[in-house]
Amino acid sequence: MARGAGARSGSAHRGTGELGLGQLEAVRLILRGSSVVDWRRLHFRDAAEVDAFLALNLFDLSDPRDERRLRSILAQAVEYMRKAFGYRVAEAVAQPADLRDVFLQASGAADARHRRIACIVLKCMHVVHHLEARELLFRTPIREADLAERVDRRVMGEARRMQQLGLPVIEFVGNVKARASLVTKLLAKGETVAAQIFDRVRYRLLTERRDEIPAVLNHLCTSLFPFNYVVPGQSQNTLLRFRDMLRRHPSAAAIARELQAPLDAEAHDPGPANQFSGKGFKMLNFVVDLPVRIDELVAPGASPTEDLGGVVFSLVEFQVTDAATARRNEEGDSNHARYKRRQLQNVLRRLSRGLVVPKREA
Repeated sequence: MARGAGARSGSAHRGTGELGLGQLEAVRLILRGSSVVDWRRLHFRDAAEVDAFLALNLFDLSDPRDERRLRSILAQAVEYMRKAFGYRVAEAVAQPADLRDVFLQASGAADARHRRIACIVLKCMHVVHHLEARELLFRTPIREADLAERVDRRVMGEARRMQQLGLPVIEFVGNVKARASLVTKLLAKGETVAAQIFDRVRYRLLTERRDEIPAVLNHLCTSLFPFNYVVPGQSQNTLLRFRDMLRRHPSAAAIARELQAPLDAEAHDPGPANQFSGKGFKMLNFVVDLPVRIDELVAPGASPTEDLGGVVFSLVEFQVTDAATARRNEEGDSNHARYKRRQLQNVLRRLSRGLVVPKREA
């Protein structure tokens, strides 16, 4: 889908006022670039919702291999808690009859006595899975370009589905950053060699109106990527304030009391700003570690303890704005050409510091 994706169905998307607490928390996670590890509870109401979440993580509990993999991750998380902190993890959490129960316990929807320990164990599972997926990627012979192609198929497949559902997206396009742009970006960063490029693969979403963006974000983190793998500290948000968004919700006061972090947290943590953007530039950028299955490339492990599953992760950046803001972003100091000029001037200053700069070719 490139342009013209916004055919309306009237009821195909949910407005801010229709989003529940869990959905609002996930949208807020995107806007702030915060971490799910700092959460104190989940918001699953039943097993079907857990299944949908696991599907976004590319796990299917009806597949014995996926169930074994998840139980392995759970066992490692429990062992860590017991050895590192001496926690007495309840057997109902450590060895549940149904793995979905751990997610329901962490949500207070099943055996609320174990909510805290279930939540802690799931945080550890989140990290263990990510670490082992990275190890799997290092061991697997897959080119970066091939991984990016798998990501693109998944993302653009969802883009077409969004069009069919009538979501308010009038543009959804993707591209891979050119090699010269990667070199410039790394040279512009203070960390240079150690810096990580988060927007090698990126997608731009444009809505007709700004107040439609929360519904689009909610759709993305319930249909494309799991909210728990939004990369902390990488959201740049000069477009939407969660406080303003919540103010329009009919249950704003009740929701504010239940939030994972105080409502005024954004006032003290606006997120990193791009030093090369114009003062009037407004956009929401966030990065997701998108799960990708590579089962056919995984060599069988020598033993069950070496089974790292078939899921790896690939970093993807999303740039979201509305049509009117996008037009203003191309005016004056915010124009992309001026952004690139400021970035290149900074790189040239760093490269030439203390050196003689060669003359440009005629």
